[in-house]
Amino acid sequence: MPVNLPPESCVDSYGPLPLVMPMTHAIPLSLLVLAVAVSGCTLPSRGDVYSRGETRTTWHVRHGEVVDVDPVTIEGRRSGLGRVGGGFVGHEVGRGVGSGTGSRVAGAVGAVAGAVAGEAIEEGVTREKGLLITVQLNGGQTIAVVQAADQPFSVGEKVKVYSRSDGAARVAKP
Repeated sequence: MPVNLPPESCVDSYGPLPLVMPMTHAIPLSLLVLAVAVSGCTLPSRGDVYSRGETRTTWHVRHGEVVDVDPVTIEGRRSGLGRVGGGFVGHEVGRGVGSGTGSRVAGAVGAVAGAVAGEAIEEGVTREKGLLITVQLNGGQTIAVVQAADQPFSVGEKVKVYSRSDGAARVAKP
């Protein structure tokens, strides 16, 4: 004989169990998902995209030729958002283990583990591929610039190097 259960529950050997997540866990989890989504929505620095701080500034333009191109990995951001979000979620999950003092200890351990994991996740999600481009400038000087791999460069290719007095530089195709 079939058992009629409300759609929000299921049955195991202990009786009906809710299929919905308790609000104490749903809110932190949704905040972590939102934080990861927002951190992944920022545009990487590209040769044709400039930050607000780069506008209305003077760039020195030099011409040269690419003499070497090596792939690199550009480290991801560690803004603290992943650490805080992961710590919060870890605390809430850990707090659900046991009761009394055990619950508090598990919450503290979960917070530390969640913070470490959250920071690693944020850094990994925001990591990007880059290029180390070595350029022989027309004046004879050789420089190297690391930038996002948003466009390919080949050895022997003529390029422009844009640089500022603060050390920022970009390699671009003419």
